[in-house]
Amino acid sequence: MSTWPATLTRPRPLVRLPGVYLPQHDTRLLLRALYREGVGAGTELLDLGSGSGVLAVGAARLGALVTAVDISWQAVLSTRINAWLSRQRVTVRRCDLTAAVRGRSFDVLVSNPPYVPSPGNLPHRGPARAWDAGRDGRLLVDRICDAAPRALRPGGVLLMVHSGLCGTKDTLERLTSAGLRATVSDRAVIPLGPVLRSRLAWLRCQGLLGEVQDTEELVIIRAENS
Repeated sequence: MSTWPATLTRPRPLVRLPGVYLPQHDTRLLLRALYREGVGAGTELLDLGSGSGVLAVGAARLGALVTAVDISWQAVLSTRINAWLSRQRVTVRRCDLTAAVRGRSFDVLVSNPPYVPSPGNLPHRGPARAWDAGRDGRLLVDRICDAAPRALRPGGVLLMVHSGLCGTKDTLERLTSAGLRATVSDRAVIPLGPVLRSRLAWLRCQGLLGEVQDTEELVIIRAENS
């Protein structure tokens, strides 16, 4: 078994501005997927929703040519600062998903999007913007699935992490319908975090959590463009 670089398995952003997502289990799973994918020198990679920039910086350390995008100014600044402090070259743009890179294609798309099912309207600011994703948790997941075929080169790969609570089967079917070969390449079961614990009653009422369930499954979706 290969030894994973410490920088990949234990991401520690140097700067995280208020409202920017704190890297957790999902981030580590996605970094592990990048390492397994063989991302290296010359790989052109797009990080959709860069947050603190841990994924973008990790890919740049492997030699990838990285473009990172996020709709949050705080996330854009965090990514730029962390790339600079890590002495890694990352092109960072503020935009909604692929809006700033239309017409371009990449070898790898990587994304840790908001995917937590949430009651009420989506927040336009504050920390919840980094995880709340509508009543089924799929508002951003579905958009990424739809954007991936146009943004990937032939043979290019989408690597996306999300919770099983927002529908692993739905993601696989949507990507397959779009012409990609989609599989679950990794998974992990973790204890419910504070956000999910805070809305247990609602999640159970929606049928998203069992009455005694106290864990969630995280999945890495790998989809290859033919």
